Amino acid sequence: MGKGNRVQKEDPPRKTRRRHRLGVGIAVVLVVAAGVGYFAWQAADLPGTFMSSLGNDHIQLVTDPHPPYNSDPPTSGPHLPYLAPWGVHTRPIPKELQVHNLEDGGVVVQYNCDCPELVDKLAAVVKRYDHGVLLAPYPGMKSKIALTAWTRIDAFDEFDEARIVRFIRAYRGIDHHAR
Repeated sequence: MGKGNRVQKEDPPRKTRRRHRLGVGIAVVLVVAAGVGYFAWQAADLPGTFMSSLGNDHIQLVTDPHPPYNSDPPTSGPHLPYLAPWGVHTRPIPKELQVHNLEDGGVVVQYNCDCPELVDKLAAVVKRYDHGVLLAPYPGMKSKIALTAWTRIDAFDEFDEARIVRFIRAYRGIDHHAR
């Protein structure tokens, strides 16, 4: 009878341990699934269109030959070894220069129109940031407005402050130098 009692006394702790391990296993699976789901949702919810990276090779002059960019305005690729000053510009910024600003975590806001009211609205948004954002005209662009960051582009024709600010908040300050 002593043996029978021992088996009965040891059996419940064994079941308890199994249940505990099962509960911990389920909890771990749920936490991992939630983490994966969160990051997948974040990636799917990023503004703009993803463009494949063309790398970040340096060239010395705007006139140096290099492969063509895969977007217009560009979102990655060969670029000059220095930056355009952050802020508002009244003249176009060479593609090879703006790409370095993108690599350094910048966002470039560009426009293609003779539209002083739109430019004033865009400038008001850009001036909120002391660095990391620049505004410039971009003649020949298909859309009226384009936002670019490293491997991301968003192009549209009507001023949408919330859309612009969301893009800037999503990408400004993310460094893309090769490690």
